[in-house]
Amino acid sequence: MTIASAQEKTALPTYDNRTAFADELIALAREDERIVAVCNDSVGSSNLVAFRDEFPDRLINVGIAEQNMVGVGAGLAASGLVPFVCGAAPFLTGRSLEQVKADVAYSQHPVILCGMSPGMAYGQLGPTHHSVEDLSWLRALPGLDIVVPADRRQTRQAVRAAAAEPRPTFIRVGRHKVPDVTSESDVLERGRMLTARPGDDVTFIVTGTLVSRALEAADRLAGSGLRARVLNAAYIAPFDTDALASAARETRAIVTAEEANVAGGLGAAVASHVGTLEREARVPLRILGLTEFAPTGNTDFLLEYFGLTAAGLAEAAREALAHD
Repeated sequence: MTIASAQEKTALPTYDNRTAFADELIALAREDERIVAVCNDSVGSSNLVAFRDEFPDRLINVGIAEQNMVGVGAGLAASGLVPFVCGAAPFLTGRSLEQVKADVAYSQHPVILCGMSPGMAYGQLGPTHHSVEDLSWLRALPGLDIVVPADRRQTRQAVRAAAAEPRPTFIRVGRHKVPDVTSESDVLERGRMLTARPGDDVTFIVTGTLVSRALEAADRLAGSGLRARVLNAAYIAPFDTDALASAARETRAIVTAEEANVAGGLGAAVASHVGTLEREARVPLRILGLTEFAPTGNTDFLLEYFGLTAAGLAEAAREALAHD
C-alpha cells in the first residue's frame, strides 16, 4: 500500500454489509413465513448460517448449480413465496444469466437475487472471482431492479424494501468493509439517488464502496475552495434521471465511479442520459472504473490500481473542471 492510500484510510469503523443483510433477513423471516433463502453451497459465504439454524426448513441449498438455483427461486416466487437467492456475485450473475433473463426479468417472477462479495471483494482470487461485469449485463435486462447499497443501513433498507414489494431485483451485497455513510433520516427510495453532500462546482455520482471515497474526495476538493456534490446512486435501475439532469444543469462537471467495468455500468447510464439533455447541460464527464481484467492483489490495492481512491476521484474532478 502506498503512503497516499494509507493516508486515505478513514479512521471511522468499517463494516461487512453481509452481516447487515443476514440480520435483516432473519428479522423479516420472523415476521413473514413466506421468506425463504436459496443458495449454491454458499451458506457460510452468504452469511446464512444463523438463518439456517433458526429456519432449517426455509433454506434450500441446491449445491454448486447456479442455473438451477435461479430456476428454483423463480418456482418458489411463482408459488407465492418470497425467495432471496444468494450466491457469490460473479457466479450468480455470470453462470445463470440466461435464467435471470428468462425466468426472472422476462417472466417477471419476484425473485430477489443477492450477489454476495461483488466487485473485487475476493481480492487475490483474481478475475474469475471478481464480479465487475454484473452491472453491465444486468442493466441490459428490462424489468430488473439493480440496487447497490453503500453501507449497513442501506443494505438493511434494500432487503426490507425487496420483501415488502417483491419484484425482480438484484442486490449487490458488499463484502469489502466500508464505513457508514447514511443517517437514520436517509431513506432508500426506489429509483432515486440520495444527496450525500450538496455542492455546485462538480458532482460525484457514485455507488456502493465508492460513496465513502467520494465523500473523502469532496473533503479534499473543499480544501482548494471547490464544492463537490456527492450523489449516492444506490439504484442503478431504475435510474434517477431527474437527479442527473439537475446535477448537469447546476454543476460544471460530473465524475462517476463504480467498482465495476465502465462498459455498460453506472457511468454508461450517466453518459447515455447526459447525451439527451440540452446542449448547455452537456457538461464534461469523467467515468472511473475498470477498463481491463484486474491484476492479482487485495481489494484495497486493486481499487488503488484503477484510481478508485479519494485522491483519484479528486484528480478526475479537477481534470473535468479544467475542460469546463
